[in-house]
Amino acid sequence: MKQCVIFDMDGVIIDSEPIHKASEKAIFRLLKISLTEEEHNAFVGTTDETMWISLVESFNLTVNVDEIIQLKKSLYFESLKQNENIQPICFIPKLIAGLHKKGFSLVLASSAPREQIDFILDAFNLKLYFQSIISGEDVKNGKPNPEIFIKAAEAVGIKPGKCIVIEDSLNGIIAAKKADMKCIGYYNPHSGNQNLSQADMIITSFDQISVKSIKKLISVS
Repeated sequence: MKQCVIFDMDGVIIDSEPIHKASEKAIFRLLKISLTEEEHNAFVGTTDETMWISLVESFNLTVNVDEIIQLKKSLYFESLKQNENIQPICFIPKLIAGLHKKGFSLVLASSAPREQIDFILDAFNLKLYFQSIISGEDVKNGKPNPEIFIKAAEAVGIKPGKCIVIEDSLNGIIAAKKADMKCIGYYNPHSGNQNLSQADMIITSFDQISVKSIKKLISVS
């Protein structure tokens, strides 16, 4: 029976959380928002909409949320495009190619906008491996809501029980479990000390998993 591996992007395929946070902190200074690192890290894995709506409400800000979101996206994307040294996270291209070769359906399910996803996958020559791409623009509810992973499974016609998600954030892992999917938690030190304890497997490097181990994990009831 066909099996599916669903990849998050930020913090899994590319180590982009530091760029995201730098862009967000620039806006925090502009709006005089004061957050601890722990409070900031709680938004890792969510959509920009989820984060900024929450902050505008929490700090009683009289700003246009859509304008703030567009500013953040612009700051992040410009920083990303100007970074000539962007590289995929170690061993991830090999893992993706190996899974594709063995017949897994691969889906990219990220809270990021489609333009950013396309830029990164094209830069790393990885787009050809993915059967479907679900962006934050394709869902009404961001992680930890499971909508994005449910849509990912539907896009390739595979039942949730035959899907496994690779995530680096607590919000993403919660979403995967709510979707009744297995989940591998990747510990990325730049993702802000995320609690990965609900994952079915926790790794610190992508050379710690293989096509065989992923197939075995999906098969465990």
